[in-house]
Amino acid sequence: MAYNLLKGKKGIIFGALDENSIAWKTAERVHEEGGTFVLTNAPIAMRMGQIKELAAKTNAEIIPADATSEEDLKNLVDQAMEILGGKLDFVLHSIGMSVNVRKGRAYTDENYDFTTKGWDVSALSFHKVMQTLYKADAMSEWGSIVALTYMAAQRTFPDYNDMADNKAYLESVARSFGYFFGKEKKVRVNTISQSPTPTTAGQGVKGFDGFITYAEKMSPLGNATADDCANYTVSLFSDLTRKVTMQNLFHDGGFSNTGVSQEVIDEFTD
Repeated sequence: MAYNLLKGKKGIIFGALDENSIAWKTAERVHEEGGTFVLTNAPIAMRMGQIKELAAKTNAEIIPADATSEEDLKNLVDQAMEILGGKLDFVLHSIGMSVNVRKGRAYTDENYDFTTKGWDVSALSFHKVMQTLYKADAMSEWGSIVALTYMAAQRTFPDYNDMADNKAYLESVARSFGYFFGKEKKVRVNTISQSPTPTTAGQGVKGFDGFITYAEKMSPLGNATADDCANYTVSLFSDLTRKVTMQNLFHDGGFSNTGVSQEVIDEFTD
């Protein structure tokens, strides 16, 4: 069901790879709610994914950009404003990658070149995106910027590896830049701490299937799906959440506040 929550609003969506990705689902929901946007991803990710299919479905243009490149980001923002006809109302940062995870390197045996690359892609890129938007005065008043994170920023999940550190940094950037964007531009900056979600990236984490089952048993409302996250993101892009900023918002069916559930207890008792 659509409510025209984003009618007339314009933005950029980073990170749509395939129909499993949260960015993909968000793009579909933003389109349904009347928003227009450009899609962007790294050139290599675009070759791997089906972003052209999404662009056709949502009447969006695609601008390739490496989110770690200041030059690419400046070009992206300039082109997006030209294509969309003015300043932006929303931006979704849905980017994450750990080379250590991909290469099977344990947290206690990191390759620090891999670590630096993953941090740049997953966390520092969020600062680069916002700094580019800020310097270009590209955001409309009461605009909204959202990045996706995970609770491993606060609690230890051994196989999440250095992505946990990246997410902690990402959340700190949201708070710090959120202050300046709020004071000077009336722009909101928040992170959504999502349930484990079977995206292409998420499924690359060791033991993911077992953990998603555990999280489902732990969460009073069950895991939040990619579609659920898309709905929540739309609410943060809308005018209904104008005074919500600098927050890390848990969207996990109650997992983050549950010590233990009866279902989990039952697993360990006769």
